[in-house]
Amino acid sequence: MALTRLCRKGVIRHLARGLYDYPIDHPTFGRIPPSADAVARALAKRDASRLQPTGAYAANILGLSEQVPTRIVFLTDGPSRRVKFGNQEIVLKKTTPRNMATAGRKSGDIIQALRHIGQDHITDTTLAILRRQLTPKDRAQLLKDLPHAPGWVADILRRLAA
Repeated sequence: MALTRLCRKGVIRHLARGLYDYPIDHPTFGRIPPSADAVARALAKRDASRLQPTGAYAANILGLSEQVPTRIVFLTDGPSRRVKFGNQEIVLKKTTPRNMATAGRKSGDIIQALRHIGQDHITDTTLAILRRQLTPKDRAQLLKDLPHAPGWVADILRRLAA
């Protein structure tokens, strides 16, 4: 009851069942919606699940694409669901443990981004962008995560770790 009143007054926003947000008002842009990452992390925390960004969103996070998808897809070991807020939609897709083995690590983001880009579209520029972001610790983790990647992606991970 109290939450409903706060929503009506605009003090908080209802995003999903059991998930609320304190809205931020910008003087020029008006009410700013929460970031997709923040909403997804809140859902994962509430459901005690892990997340792995996929496809175009993973490529965007890593700087391999400038396109920002309006429908952001995460793999999860929790329940599947869709959450719509503002003009964006977050899709959580339940997946196998193998796909979640690298969740929460840079190597997981790289695997998903490379799968999205496709084997035939990986260039030296793509590899250079990824190499600049890798710390020595990330490079060691790439080698540990080779068994979780498809064969052609594993070959690229070996090149990145060298």
